Amino acid sequence: MEHKIDYLPRIVIFLAGIAAGALTTARRERGGAGMDPAVLGELKSSLANLETRLTAQDSATAARFTQVETRLEEHSAKLAEVPSTAQIVAAMEQLLSKTMTSLDDRLTTQAHSIEVLKTTVSQTDSLLERVLESLDSLQSYTDPAEFSDDVLLSRPAV
Repeated sequence: MEHKIDYLPRIVIFLAGIAAGALTTARRERGGAGMDPAVLGELKSSLANLETRLTAQDSATAARFTQVETRLEEHSAKLAEVPSTAQIVAAMEQLLSKTMTSLDDRLTTQAHSIEVLKTTVSQTDSLLERVLESLDSLQSYTDPAEFSDDVLLSRPAV
């Protein structure tokens, strides 16, 4: 679009040349009579005004295009900084993998702890059973009637 704007002043000059040629041709056809100076002055001022407006429009358009190009470059730079979908997915997979590995390790540790606890409880039950059996067997060997005559056992505890 910028190239089209470069041609605009040239087109205006070309059209001004055509208008001048048309005026010159009309002047010749009238037999050398001059054109009204007021009309000629008005035409010149119109052409000057048109050129001024076109120049202002050209500079305003060029400034606007510069702003747009600057914004586009800024957006391109920001877009380049944004991670791609593949990078985000890869990061999420890696995070999920680490989390699952950690969870598996913790569950394995807890399962081992539960097995150790089961073994300990089983051993404790077995030991308690043997202690109770030993107490029962000791109790059956000693009769409490035998100890009733013993002076030391009948004495109150201090």
